[in-house]
Amino acid sequence: MSGVPFSEDFKTDPFWWEAAPPRPINDPVPDRADVVVVGGGYAGLSTALELARNGMDVVVLEAEDFGHGASSRNGGGVSGTNVGKGPAAGGVSPVERALGKEKMLELLAGGAESMANLETMIQREKLDCRYIRCGRFVGAYTPAHLDVMAAKVEHLNAAGDYGAALLSRSEQRREIATDFYFGGMTIEGSGSVHPAMLNMALLRRCQDNGVTLCAQTPMQGISREGDGYLVATSRRVIQAREVVLGTNGYTGKKTPWLRRRLIQAASYIIATEERGEDEMRALIPNNRTMADSKRVLNYYRLSPDGRRVLFGGRARLAPGDPADRAGILYRQMLDVFPQLDGIKISHAWTGGIAFTFDFLPHMGRHDGVHYMAGCNGAGVAMMTYLGTQTALKILGKANRPCPFDELPFNSRPFYTGHAWFLPIVSSYYALRDYVDRARAA
Repeated sequence: MSGVPFSEDFKTDPFWWEAAPPRPINDPVPDRADVVVVGGGYAGLSTALELARNGMDVVVLEAEDFGHGASSRNGGGVSGTNVGKGPAAGGVSPVERALGKEKMLELLAGGAESMANLETMIQREKLDCRYIRCGRFVGAYTPAHLDVMAAKVEHLNAAGDYGAALLSRSEQRREIATDFYFGGMTIEGSGSVHPAMLNMALLRRCQDNGVTLCAQTPMQGISREGDGYLVATSRRVIQAREVVLGTNGYTGKKTPWLRRRLIQAASYIIATEERGEDEMRALIPNNRTMADSKRVLNYYRLSPDGRRVLFGGRARLAPGDPADRAGILYRQMLDVFPQLDGIKISHAWTGGIAFTFDFLPHMGRHDGVHYMAGCNGAGVAMMTYLGTQTALKILGKANRPCPFDELPFNSRPFYTGHAWFLPIVSSYYALRDYVDRARAA
């Protein structure tokens, strides 16, 4: 915490909770349901909403209060581009090598579709969540990264309505008041949202459609019974025809098959104190969401009112005290925006994310239980999309298979889901970033 100027009212709760705090909705747990959904974030609530709108009796189990998890803790950037690792300097991505070019383009098209799905849901359900399609800027951390971005721009525009374009270093100040990057790319088909307001708006629409919402009710086990399932909770056992897992970065030991396929990590965000809107808008003149190309990446944006900078990143991949991690993010923020030196920090918080070994989102079934997981740190659009697609699959109403459905979903030998290696990986990636930057200089 040394060297970080915290404000007098500094908090380790998310800034987003000022407008939309978690809610302890605790309906009576029923004996039976058509579908039990485990997890009350974007994935679970979008699944429940689509099912309930089509007449199904749905229960959502949430281990904490609704809005406690990553759906109310993320940076609020909305993008469908984070689908697998991008192309290398030669233009071929790991996804293309593993699954072929046609499948890679299909997955990228699915990423674009996730954006359209979210926008349709927000409009149809009249979700008050401060959503805008503002576009995104990704800064090239080294000149070599800009070469990689040129290939990615080509792939994105070939696959969907991304509107990607490359910017040289001399052009980047149109997007960001810094010379820290070596150019970058803009993606018009991206946006921003108030993540906690989105989560609460989905929650209200689930209530309106008769979904049973059970906070502080962790799932304790799932077993088969005939053609259905018994779902044990901390309060009672529910008989269900279908079960859906939407726990992602908070997947526990009660679902070991899924947990073994996820690398659960932590992400951190700081919020600055309020300043004048003109001063803050000058930093990011087009109000885009921002990110960079580092291995230990940063992502940032202005608050919805344009008076704060919200600056996030993988300050450490392992869980820790957000106040202790704030110093790392503060220094990284000043690397990009030295003009913010001395600004105070009002909030610092953390949330759980889940990576997959192939860096792809996944949905499917295992032993008959539906799952959706692995948004790899970009889940606002993707998890609502996979939730909707899972519901349509259960209803038998999908027009075509989701491109992320039943992809090969592999783990690693002897891996149990405990990512003990994260501190090592984090330090190694940070070292490689340092070396790359030193060579570029």
